Amino acid sequence: MRAYLLLILLLPGLVWAAAEPGEEGITRALELGVAPPVDAPDRGSEAAGPYDRLLIRNVFLFDGSAPMQGPTSIEVRGDRITAIGGALKPDANTEVIEGEGLYVIPGMIDSHVHLGTPNHAYAGKLTDPDYVMKLYLAHGVTTLRDVGSVMGLGWTVAHKQRAESGEISSPRIVAYAMFPRQHADVDAARRWVRSVKRRGADGVKFRGGAPELVAAAIDEARKLDMKTAMHHDQTSVTRMHVLDSARMGLDSMEHWYGLPEAMFDDKRVQDYPLDYNYSDEQDRFGEAGRLWLQAAPPGSATWYETIDELIALDFTIAPTLTIYEASRDVEKARLAEWHDDYTMPYIMRAFEPDPKVHGSYFFDWTTAHEVAWRKNYQRWMQFLNDYKNSGGRVAAGSDAGYIYKLYGFSYVRELELLQEAGFHPLEVLSAATLNGAELLGMDDEIGTIQIGKKADLVLVADNPVANFKVLYGTGHRRLDRSTNTMQRAEGIRYTIKDGIVFDAKQMLAQVREMVAAEKAEEAARGSAH
Repeated sequence: MRAYLLLILLLPGLVWAAAEPGEEGITRALELGVAPPVDAPDRGSEAAGPYDRLLIRNVFLFDGSAPMQGPTSIEVRGDRITAIGGALKPDANTEVIEGEGLYVIPGMIDSHVHLGTPNHAYAGKLTDPDYVMKLYLAHGVTTLRDVGSVMGLGWTVAHKQRAESGEISSPRIVAYAMFPRQHADVDAARRWVRSVKRRGADGVKFRGGAPELVAAAIDEARKLDMKTAMHHDQTSVTRMHVLDSARMGLDSMEHWYGLPEAMFDDKRVQDYPLDYNYSDEQDRFGEAGRLWLQAAPPGSATWYETIDELIALDFTIAPTLTIYEASRDVEKARLAEWHDDYTMPYIMRAFEPDPKVHGSYFFDWTTAHEVAWRKNYQRWMQFLNDYKNSGGRVAAGSDAGYIYKLYGFSYVRELELLQEAGFHPLEVLSAATLNGAELLGMDDEIGTIQIGKKADLVLVADNPVANFKVLYGTGHRRLDRSTNTMQRAEGIRYTIKDGIVFDAKQMLAQVREMVAAEKAEEAARGSAH
């Protein structure tokens, strides 16, 4: 891994001119002159285990969409759950977590992640992986699907391997490579897929491209037992919407682009203003907020035919409701209470309006934009709820690192938004756990609390199903009526991944220290000039 980074440092011209498959995104970022992505450090005192025997005693248990059970106890040996309930007693060689009053849920899965983004390079620095990974773990996320591996496939796979070995404090990483739009022909597209498979990619992320190239790449990925995901962006959606790609064998759609277009009854192209420019970010996102109302309405034949066909194709929607939420209330997102202590200064700068930076599009964001987006959300949420109620799979994902959305915090917000969409909180929990595991093809290993499965568990001081806000790293504010003072709910106490116990509070303190140190370093550089 370090040799890989050294090659970038010593031979930048070579790497930029001929990036290996899977390195295209980071190559463009390095052209801005920033330092390459750093390696996450080895794990420290925030983590312990795995243990020969770990006993978690007297907890209330939620398992996917099942109602609460307990109190009960859970036995873990190494990285596996070996017993639940019964007369489980400790011995001299047992590590014990006294869980009285605690709630346990399965380790959660963020189905749409970027471990870092080249966007932050425009603000002077690439994303710190230790910072990102600890924020996710502190919010109960034990598995990440990195769709695109835009920090470089080699870097991402190296961190995936270190996470698997328990060397670093990190969720489990599932690495998808970003498919370049341009290939000489379908054979070249297939060769690219085979190449990223050899380099360790678990799947392929598409953003568009010629349909014949995408179809060939999806077919090749399926032959290699790789998963596929697609963001159907507006430059390609007129040639290939969600039903088109699902019929090709695509596993999941990201966000919602391409879904309304599959339900156009009276047009084939979105009703764009005639001076619309996709490369202008406010044009792009402003008009996106008017798209759902152009599609077939809820309850129509087209609406349910689309749902039925996608379900028949075993298709997953990873909506990432949270990432566009600023579009319906930008000031709320910009002023979120966690930014002061938990958002790196270079990330906050990248969030601010800038025509050069993807997702930083609030150049002149109006009341009309926000009203349109609120209506857009209503229709989008209704589709998701109908899809779920009809038996379709919806998985929780955050797409953090853009649009005022911070790692970990935005994932909790995604759970809240799914509840707003009409999901029962137990259905939300299923979207965050079992549904994500099924999407990844890992439901035999993760996603539920079950004997024989991986010991991925989250221990929370309050009932998260009653109030997802208790999962926020900043805690949930509530009035103690006995003292008439505002208190903070304790939230997550431990996140357990592969039997390794991570102290959530210690990781949050470490993140606050990282942010404070970065701010001090920037201030010192500024004063020196």
